[in-house]
Amino acid sequence: MINLTFEEKLTHQLRILCLGAHSDDIEIGCGGTILKIIENYNISSIKWVVFCSDEKRKKEAEKSAHLFLDKIGNIEITVKNYRDGFLPYLGYEIKDFFEELKTAYNPHLIFTHYRHDLHQDHRLICELTWNTYRNHFILEYEVPKYDGDLGQPNFYVSLNERQLKNKLNYLMESFQSQKSKHWFDNDTFSSIMRIRGLESASPSGYAEAFYSRKIVF
Repeated sequence: MINLTFEEKLTHQLRILCLGAHSDDIEIGCGGTILKIIENYNISSIKWVVFCSDEKRKKEAEKSAHLFLDKIGNIEITVKNYRDGFLPYLGYEIKDFFEELKTAYNPHLIFTHYRHDLHQDHRLICELTWNTYRNHFILEYEVPKYDGDLGQPNFYVSLNERQLKNKLNYLMESFQSQKSKHWFDNDTFSSIMRIRGLESASPSGYAEAFYSRKIVF
């Protein structure tokens, strides 16, 4: 197995864009990887965008983003108030926002939803990510849920014990409104990371996995 890792320092600073349909999607899908990148890379800025929320969920999203991005000085957190489950029916508004985003921020690395995610909001955000950013390194993250739509990822990021624990702790601390849901617990999130760690022979046994359609090496 050839390893292209996040271990070596880069000489330039990274600009990172994180996109999530809902308030906890980014953290569930790539929270550990964000923590690892922050530890190992020079970061110029991180832009964090959440599309669906209400007042309670907005506060949770902002709290979580600040926990994950605590060590980064230049961050911009945007939490929109679109209705959960209805993004495809508001596609023109979301498309307009992406066009504004394209002119305002040019990232080196983008995290977005998985192309074949069965949640309609997730799929739209992924589609518009690729429509908008045509020459960028895009990693599609996965969100485990009832639909059973997990695929076969081709890009893995090993997490150490500290990164794993911080991800889980930040999720549980931030999203109190979700803790009544049967799937929102440490067992769910650690289980999928354990499976991905097995698949990628992670030294810690844990990893986050992504889908990359295009990689230029």
